[in-house]
Amino acid sequence: MSPTQYALLRLGRALQGDGYDFVTISTPSHRRVNARSGNEVAADLRGVFGWSRPFPATLLSQAYMTMMREAGILDTSAGQLRSALRASTLDGNLYFHSAFPTRERDAVFFGPDTYRYARMLQTALSQNASGQIARAVDIGCGAGPGAVTLSMLLPQAEVWGVDINPRALELAEVNIALAGAGKVHCTCSDLLQGVEGQFDLIVANPPFMADASERIYCSGGGELGEGLSINIVDCALPRLAPGGRLLMYTCVAINGGDDLFRDRIGAMLNAAGLSWAYHEIDPDVFGGELGREEYRHTDRIAAVVLSVTKGPRTVVI
Repeated sequence: MSPTQYALLRLGRALQGDGYDFVTISTPSHRRVNARSGNEVAADLRGVFGWSRPFPATLLSQAYMTMMREAGILDTSAGQLRSALRASTLDGNLYFHSAFPTRERDAVFFGPDTYRYARMLQTALSQNASGQIARAVDIGCGAGPGAVTLSMLLPQAEVWGVDINPRALELAEVNIALAGAGKVHCTCSDLLQGVEGQFDLIVANPPFMADASERIYCSGGGELGEGLSINIVDCALPRLAPGGRLLMYTCVAINGGDDLFRDRIGAMLNAAGLSWAYHEIDPDVFGGELGREEYRHTDRIAAVVLSVTKGPRTVVI
């Protein structure tokens, strides 16, 4: 780790020691809460590191201020003190990620989909024998919650977290250390190009939005944001060990009742003779995006889970 990462690690441990807890909500909800009277300035640790509010220099102890400076996250650019990172909690672990609002192209995402992703992994792996999983990888690991969740569920497995965003990997390394997940390895990789060998389990929660600015953390590419999800399926299949499994949580645009992602990957998986299941777990998410030009023909955006097993062909929709 770099000196700034070690400083961030100390800050995270201090927050944990002070009982810090914060659930990161959606951008529209976050904006509404911050706009309420009395929420203009942070009054506690949650206001500083959760709600990303400006704060007076007298609010935090000198120890906190020093750790923030050494970690490079004490932002004074707007003439006010702010934290350049947020800290969220999930299953008792703390994760640093980008501050609100996330405007930068290399911003590191954490939000409601992160919680859904972790629950999906917990549910899927609790229903199957995990003792046969010796090697797993989280594609596009971001701040590291998927990889950490895997390490908790699969304590005997070698777990990899890969991402194309170096900033995400810097934070993931700190967050993994905060969770005590010593068997998780991080590396910079475009999909699976940066790691070798086969995996018993491949998981992913990819960006899935149509985004003209092509921000790394949210742009899925393709016609309506499905491009990266399709590419992950395509690259993962040959890297699955016999009997191996791909689990993906993503969101898809439904146009006139048609699911472009399901149609594309269904044809791909059927042609490969693989067993797969596909379920909508929430029929209507990110409704605010429907007002954008890219989604002018979209009825709804649905959260879905795809499960693929490298075994005899079975299809469940």
